[in-house]
Amino acid sequence: MGKLRFRQVHLDFHTSEKIVEIGHEFDPQEFANTLKEAGVDSITCFARCHHGMIYYDTKFPARHPGLKRDLLREQIEACHAVDIRVPIYITVGWDEYMAARHPEWLERMDDGKPYGAGPLEAGWKHLCFNTPYIDYVEEQTIEVLEKFGDEVDGLFFDIISQRPCCCTYCIESMDKAGLNPENIEDREKFAKQVLDSFKRRMTATVRKYNKNCTIFYNAGHVDTSIRDTLDTYTHLELESLPSGGWGYEHFPITVRYARNLGCEYMGMTGKFHKSWADFGGFKNQPALEYECFMALANGAKCSIGDQLHPSGAINKATYKLIGSVYNQVKEKEPWCDDVVAVTEIGVLMTKAFEGAHIRLHPSLRGIYRMLEEAHYQFDFIDEHMDFGRYRVIVLPDLVVLNDTLKEKLENYVENGGKLLLSYKSGMDEALQQFVLTGIGAELVGDAGYSPDYVVAGEDINKGLLDTEYVMYDRGLWVKPLEGTRVLASIWNPYFNRSYKHFCSHRQTPVEKESGYPAVVQNGSIIYFAHPIFSMYHRHGARVYKQLVINALKLLLPEKLVETNAPTTAHMSLNFQQEHKRHVLHILHYIPERRFEEIDIIEDVIPLYNVEVAVKLPSKPEKVYCAPGDRSLDFEYNDGYAKVVVPVVKGHEMVVFE
Repeated sequence: MGKLRFRQVHLDFHTSEKIVEIGHEFDPQEFANTLKEAGVDSITCFARCHHGMIYYDTKFPARHPGLKRDLLREQIEACHAVDIRVPIYITVGWDEYMAARHPEWLERMDDGKPYGAGPLEAGWKHLCFNTPYIDYVEEQTIEVLEKFGDEVDGLFFDIISQRPCCCTYCIESMDKAGLNPENIEDREKFAKQVLDSFKRRMTATVRKYNKNCTIFYNAGHVDTSIRDTLDTYTHLELESLPSGGWGYEHFPITVRYARNLGCEYMGMTGKFHKSWADFGGFKNQPALEYECFMALANGAKCSIGDQLHPSGAINKATYKLIGSVYNQVKEKEPWCDDVVAVTEIGVLMTKAFEGAHIRLHPSLRGIYRMLEEAHYQFDFIDEHMDFGRYRVIVLPDLVVLNDTLKEKLENYVENGGKLLLSYKSGMDEALQQFVLTGIGAELVGDAGYSPDYVVAGEDINKGLLDTEYVMYDRGLWVKPLEGTRVLASIWNPYFNRSYKHFCSHRQTPVEKESGYPAVVQNGSIIYFAHPIFSMYHRHGARVYKQLVINALKLLLPEKLVETNAPTTAHMSLNFQQEHKRHVLHILHYIPERRFEEIDIIEDVIPLYNVEVAVKLPSKPEKVYCAPGDRSLDFEYNDGYAKVVVPVVKGHEMVVFE
């Protein structure tokens, strides 16, 4: 299979059958040469699209009626001639051709209505993976494998999702399996079984015909649910178009999880101003730089999404834009290949964070912001990963514990690890009580007032005013146990705001201390009684971050990276074993919500004289900025290499070699 390439393009080609001429302006030489000039070394091309149309010479009737050439074959041959890899795209969950001809294959809600676009709406309908449709998917995949043979570099299966379905096939199958179709939990359980079975079936089929091609199943997000079928993938592609609905927090969170799953991975953004198929929409170059350089900083390869015009003519402006970034990526690659992230904090995720029709729970977004803005080095982890790699583990807001996870966390603490928990984290799965030994508090119940207020004690009040701070979301009342230190206390308002009594425009002002703590510490464990991380995401009050950072300093007095850089700068520390060097990535691009629907990056705002101190196991022989080998003077004291970076224009790599 070989390693993933650094500079990839995902070339969409979802093309309506109503467009009568397809690919008539495709020029194989121009296509390949344009990609080569733009620095592209891999491009995903289409076998079958969401319209259900097929783009090669096929036995199936779904060949696009406007296509007069073997387009996919020509794309593969032209690209292979100039050493560009060509994975092949096959749609699964959406296929309009099959949906129109087999409505009985559609996923259905419990009222019988199909998921997806209605009969008078433009858009995709959702096909069920528990119907004979999957036989068709398998047959068409086999045809691709047989027709293209060793030319198949990889397969990209798209829209790999299964909702709780009430189609005839699913109801019959659930009855046979002893599951209750009337129960939503049983429907969700069965949907997961169907999805996992599909991936295992398809990987087994692919391997009968091709032992070496890459395989990826795309669901638009990677979380802990991938664990059960990770062995069916060869690598991960993290689809994350910041301007297309994912947002600028999605990729850095998911990549910090994916990089610990033991396989290669890439970050997929898009060239579009907004989202997929935004014809005529072009991302600002600084934004595309940031998205690609963020991938490099987190050990990922790069992928940029594009869509080919129905004529088949490649858009030169698109590849001028992509080339402006990829030719920079090419220069940076030697310091970004085969890296391991150097981290100090693990943020624990469990199945509680999955589903609910959102990619990322607010608490994950909140903790990401806090740690990134404070320049900590951190991963997102699950219960299967090695806790011993981290000096502190954070359980944000709702990490409930089964017996196995409880025991693993308690062993971690016994061996010198430290924990920071908030809100319902540390409770049993029924949310009846705290079960983590050493948390230092017992549950009383939901807080009687909301909003309420917090007053920080002297141990965690650095950077705060001497006053009460409002906590906008309801927390818990807990009773500290003997030996537990109270770091902050809850203060109550006069009353809750209601029609019976209210005061002024918003929350009722503070009256008196409640007698309950807001933050407690018992040895190596600190607990927050409010959903502090979700609150930071929702409300953005700096005090929430400052309380957490002050608490972290009690658990982690020395950070891996100390700096005077602003909170808008991103710091990521990696290690290259082969070269015995640490590489610190400094990124300074600022996404802005200037407009109603979209965050953008337009300007690169330089930073000057950035002071950084990096904790290293030994004194480096030299420190320099790459690429260019621009040497930097440095000091090495108390385990820290200290250096001043003269200027950071968007992205700088500081190498400690």
